[in-house]
Amino acid sequence: MWWFQQGLSVLPVALVVWSAASFVFSYITAIVLHHVDPLVPYISDTGTIPPERCVFGIMLNISAFLGMATMYVRYKQVYALNPEKSKIIKLNKIGLTLGLTSCVGLCIIANFQKCVLYYIHVVGACLTFGVGAIYMLVQTVLSYLMQPEVHGKDVFWIRLTMLLWCCSSIVSMFVSSVVLYSGLYGMNLVQKLHWDPQEKGYTVHIISTVSEWSLAFSFLSFFLTYIRDFQKISLRAVVSLHGQTLYNPPQSFVTDEQTLLIAGSI
Repeated sequence: MWWFQQGLSVLPVALVVWSAASFVFSYITAIVLHHVDPLVPYISDTGTIPPERCVFGIMLNISAFLGMATMYVRYKQVYALNPEKSKIIKLNKIGLTLGLTSCVGLCIIANFQKCVLYYIHVVGACLTFGVGAIYMLVQTVLSYLMQPEVHGKDVFWIRLTMLLWCCSSIVSMFVSSVVLYSGLYGMNLVQKLHWDPQEKGYTVHIISTVSEWSLAFSFLSFFLTYIRDFQKISLRAVVSLHGQTLYNPPQSFVTDEQTLLIAGSI
């Protein structure tokens, strides 16, 4: 059995690989069709013009679904490992809510392009990466609280490193974007897809785009830390019939445990 076939480790692997592929594929397509400049364009710019816009949207929607599935499994795993620790249970629920909100933001990014509905696109980005960074913080705190009983300190330190990488990218992108779109370097830069290295604001533009790519991959890299954890969990479907045919209404109800359609096991 391959390492990614153990437990549910295929979920974070699929999330990271698929999401990275959506960025890279749209980038290559946009470059080949000369829709953007080859040197580090905004990720959103590579998914602005058809046909890459269509593929970009579809792939990111699938990434959002994979993200929701991964975060739900993580939630079930933490709950199962700490059934009697109220502090961890509360943080775990908060983490799930933040994670699902981040995935909704990713759907908004996928379906509302930067050059079409800029402000809605920005809202999606804030939900994805802003709320996503808080999700990473919650999971890092959970990792700290669960050491050394559940896992070693190395997991906590790795996740803390990813969190700091993500936060530094957010700060860098925010500051450079505010400077770039302040009006000092011209108006209507949101629609600008091609930049000349001699133009004013080009250096700030590059800092902003590099920060965005760094932010995206720091976010994805965090989920790579789930692989080892997910190798030790599996889900199974339990089917319970309420009757011998589909025509007759159920005559009685079984116990709560029997009516569970999805159950987790560690």
